[in-house]
Amino acid sequence: MKTDAMKVGLAGNLWFNRAENKFLGSDRIDLLEKIDELGSISKAARAMGLCYKTAWDLVNLVNNMAERPLVDRLTGGKGGGGTRLTAEGKNVVTRFKIIEEEHRKFLENLGDRLDDTDRLFRFLKRISLKVSARNTFIGTITELAMGAVNSEIRMTLKGGIALTAVITNGAIDNLGLKPGIEAYAIIKASSVLIGTDVHDVKVSTRNVFCGTVTKIIDGPVSTEVAVEIGGGTTVTAVITHDSANRLGLKVGSHACTLFEASSVIIGVS
Repeated sequence: MKTDAMKVGLAGNLWFNRAENKFLGSDRIDLLEKIDELGSISKAARAMGLCYKTAWDLVNLVNNMAERPLVDRLTGGKGGGGTRLTAEGKNVVTRFKIIEEEHRKFLENLGDRLDDTDRLFRFLKRISLKVSARNTFIGTITELAMGAVNSEIRMTLKGGIALTAVITNGAIDNLGLKPGIEAYAIIKASSVLIGTDVHDVKVSTRNVFCGTVTKIIDGPVSTEVAVEIGGGTTVTAVITHDSANRLGLKVGSHACTLFEASSVIIGVS
C-alpha cells in the first residue's frame, strides 16, 4: 500500500535566460528579497548561507544582465552605506513570483493529467541507467534456486519472456534479491550467439530467444545483429563477419539468439 509520502510528484525550477546565461531563478530572487529586507549584501548572504563573494558575484550578474539595474549600492552614512532594490528590482521580484505561482499550478495540473507519475518515474529511472553492455532488460524476479555457491535466478521480462541468470549467493544477499523484486538483466553483445534453424537442436545454453532480424551493421571484422524476440524486446549480438555471411542473415529473416545464464549480470536500482 502506497502512502502519500511515497508518491512521486512533479517539480521544476523556473529560470530566465539571456545570452545563454541563467539570469534569474528562484535562488537569485530569494537573494534579492533578502537584500531588500536586510539592506545589506553581506547580511543577506549570511542569512542564506552564502559566502559574501558568491552573493556579490550574483548581484553583479543580475545587474549586468538586466535591462536596468535591480540592486543599488548606497555609499556613505553610518556603516559605510548599504544595498537596496531599485524600483525595477522590486518590480522584477513581484513579476517573478506571479510567474512562479503559475508555473507551480501548471505542474500540479500536469501531474493530475498524467495520473500515474510513479510509473513515469520508474520508466525515466530505467532509461537513465548507463552501462557499456548493449543489452539491458528490465524484469521481475519470479524464482530463486539456491545452490551451495551459486544461485539460479529466473526473471520475466516484458511480453512474458523468461530469462535465466546464474550469480553467486553473495551477490543475491548484496543485491537483496527475492521473488517479486524488479531487476535489470545485462548481457554483453559479444556474449550473445546467433543461430538459425536451432529449434530442434539441443543446446546447454539456458537462454534461447528466437525472432526477426531487425538490423545488421557490417564491419570488416565484426557484424552487429539485432533480433526482435517479441514484446518489443530486442537482443543485440556482435559476431564475426564470416559467421554472419555463413548464416545468410538479412533484415527480416528468422534468427535465434543464445547466451549462457552465467553471462547475465543482474542489477537493481
